[in-house]
Amino acid sequence: MQVFQPYPFHWVPGSGQRHASTDRRPDGALAYPAGTSVATLCREQVVADNSEIGWLWPTCEGCNTEAHRIARRQRTTETEWSI
Repeated sequence: MQVFQPYPFHWVPGSGQRHASTDRRPDGALAYPAGTSVATLCREQVVADNSEIGWLWPTCEGCNTEAHRIARRQRTTETEWSI
């Protein structure tokens, strides 16, 4: 049985949208600390906003598209599925 590895990206609210990033989070952190500058999958640089409302912002279309591409590629690699 293969064990599915977590995706290499993390979601982060910033600049009025929920973005995704492959930047490393601080050890033990479940989210990027508020105020952290983060490079996103849509090629923007945003400042993390971990407010409650930030997690309710709409998802960045560019980050969502790229996150799905990464997830499909990872699933194909790890499980030999083809999409």
